[in-house]
Amino acid sequence: MKHLRAVNKYFGKYRWRFLLGIIFVIVSNYFGILAPQVTGYVMDKVQIKISQLSEEEQVYTKAFSKEYDPLVKAFINQAEQRIQAHDFTWLVMVCGITLLVLALLRGVFMFFMRQTIIVMSRLIEYDQKNEVYEHYQKLDTAFYKAHSTGDLMSRMAEDVSRVRMYTGPAMMYFINLVALIGLSLFYMFQKNWELTLYVLAPLPILAITIYIVNTIIHKRSENIQAQLSTLTTNAQESYSGIRVIKSFVQESTMEHFFERNSEAYKKSAVNLAKIEAIYFPSISLLIGLSTLLTIMIGGLYHIRNPDDITIGTIAEFVVYINMLTFPVSSIGWVASMVQRASASQKRLNEFLDTVPDIQNIAAPLPVHLRGHIRFEHVDFTYPHTGIRALKDFSLDIPKGNKIAVIGKTGSGKSTIAQLLLRMYDPTHGKILMDGTDIRQMDVRQMRAQISYVPQDVFLFSDSIAGNIGFGLDKATEEMIHTAARQAGVEKEIGRFPEGFQTMVGERGVTLSGGQKQRISIARAMIKDPEIVVFDDCLSAVDARTEKEIIGNLYAFLKDKTAIIITHRIFSLFSFDSIIVMDNGRILEKGTHEALLMLNGHYTEMYRQQQEQEQKEE
Repeated sequence: MKHLRAVNKYFGKYRWRFLLGIIFVIVSNYFGILAPQVTGYVMDKVQIKISQLSEEEQVYTKAFSKEYDPLVKAFINQAEQRIQAHDFTWLVMVCGITLLVLALLRGVFMFFMRQTIIVMSRLIEYDQKNEVYEHYQKLDTAFYKAHSTGDLMSRMAEDVSRVRMYTGPAMMYFINLVALIGLSLFYMFQKNWELTLYVLAPLPILAITIYIVNTIIHKRSENIQAQLSTLTTNAQESYSGIRVIKSFVQESTMEHFFERNSEAYKKSAVNLAKIEAIYFPSISLLIGLSTLLTIMIGGLYHIRNPDDITIGTIAEFVVYINMLTFPVSSIGWVASMVQRASASQKRLNEFLDTVPDIQNIAAPLPVHLRGHIRFEHVDFTYPHTGIRALKDFSLDIPKGNKIAVIGKTGSGKSTIAQLLLRMYDPTHGKILMDGTDIRQMDVRQMRAQISYVPQDVFLFSDSIAGNIGFGLDKATEEMIHTAARQAGVEKEIGRFPEGFQTMVGERGVTLSGGQKQRISIARAMIKDPEIVVFDDCLSAVDARTEKEIIGNLYAFLKDKTAIIITHRIFSLFSFDSIIVMDNGRILEKGTHEALLMLNGHYTEMYRQQQEQEQKEE
């Protein structure tokens, strides 16, 4: 239950709706609890009518007239006057109408009860999902590398839904249970305390059963939620990698893998269902015992002392027991929902309590980038792998310079971009922009002034226009077309039946690799920033398109600071400096011509690239 304390703030937020719900629960049960009293009164009057004993009539009247609710007493006083006039038919008819009116009043307030408490739970679910999603947005890249997308989705969808069952149905049924039992016990003890104790005797056994079963349910609920998360991750990865699965003809293998995980989840869920099934037979048995005890003991008391317990009292207690059947039987259900919600909230708290490593300082500096970048003795080790990607890396990039970063896979090229955008913070050293440490800047403002084309291109399930204009609050059609033209993709988009309104599908699945890369480039260009970072963004385009894009980039990047990370050498692009990376360090640095004169690593890379291009021709 301690994990559910995190939800208390929502009860505070919707406290008036919650308080109204509690009032409606009490009022609805109040009208419901009057029905047994009216029933008992009628049964006594019927018994009197049958017996036709005036002496007994007086005894019965003394026995029951003082133990009724004031509202029922008012009804009895009116009924007694009509009975004096020997209008017994009228009494039965009015009693029937009274029971109907009480049922209607109870139903009306039950409707209000659900409209307050259940609607409150939906509002809490809405707020909690927004809270989880907002927190996900704040978490850093290292967190996402350590956790699967399926697990993230499962926590926000399945776990939040289970918590809603606690804030809504479980809370409503619990309050209903307390209110109904409280009112019932009050009137039952008022009527006859000895008979009440006999009727309630089985309840301690029920409480012990619930405690034992709940302990088992709590443990198994946590295991089931973890298995469901694994199952969701398995399905999500299969859907995302469906082309790879099909190309390697591994449908059956993946199906068996999913089936094994699904079978494990099914067995756990079925075992939990079996345990929960213990509740209902146990409760039905105990309720049945209470009813039998009421009739048997009440009957014995009536035989011995009819002045103390009447036939109407026995009937009244039987109705009380039947009214308590559903609330008492729901104890197991409510307990199960609370235990599951506690397990789910624990999983949610694990993420909500995660503090992102990348966040603003208490008073971040306002950001207006001009383009001067400097790396000072930067060391960086990836936290999730322990790989040291950069080693004493220092680099000064004056405003407006175009820098090419070249090197083999794993040399640390992409890490430079990740650190520059502050997806990670350096392990040692610092990165300065216009003389200010980027850790002192507002992260959102800084990123908003940098355009970035990642190596792993990602497009949203939106139109092409929506993907290109993604980085702007409002992008005009002219701006979108201009950016697409600069990225060398406008003509291809124009050939689509719906043009720029073409939906690209999940992760851009309907487009080729080159088209996705160029749309990603257009998305960066439309922002028109002072700093641009391209991370191997031309790997999937042909040589002709590459030349076209490079030509457009040369004009676009005028007066801008640009870092172009690549495994290819762009001899047609005039870079101010080219750095060659190897094992996290700068191996060589200089212009294209100067590096060729060194006849070193860069020269060898250039020679191999030239030979490869000649073979392709």
